[in-house]
Amino acid sequence: MSEIELTPTEMERLTEELRELEGPRREEAVAAIATARGFGDLSENFEYHAAKNEQGLLERQIVLLRAKIASARIVSAPPVAGRVHTGSRVKLEDDSGDQFEVTVSAAGGADTCSPESPLGRAVYGAAVGDAVSVAAPRGSWTARVLAIA
Repeated sequence: MSEIELTPTEMERLTEELRELEGPRREEAVAAIATARGFGDLSENFEYHAAKNEQGLLERQIVLLRAKIASARIVSAPPVAGRVHTGSRVKLEDDSGDQFEVTVSAAGGADTCSPESPLGRAVYGAAVGDAVSVAAPRGSWTARVLAIA
């Protein structure tokens, strides 16, 4: 995984999420498998197969999260004041006049866009008032930066 930028808050959130996955969530998965084993023949035991599948998904989340944390570089101040950077909350207006807000974040979460996404690449480094062209898979569109927080 290539280096990603995270704010200290994002790093703390990811570290806490990893602790949760490796601790209580992993224990729950192991307990669910143990309980399902008690239901009889494993070849026809839906609960067992579902619990094993959930465990596999959990372990994959852990691997991805560890890789993200290992490749992170902590950034605490914007490289250029007044410009969109990792951790910026950006208010945008699209071609049709609809306004929306996103946070530029490699950590993910609700209302975020990765700096590597089409929208993230377009707005990274932009200033208030700039019009940016977003080259998305479904076609290009233009957005105007209304505010940066």
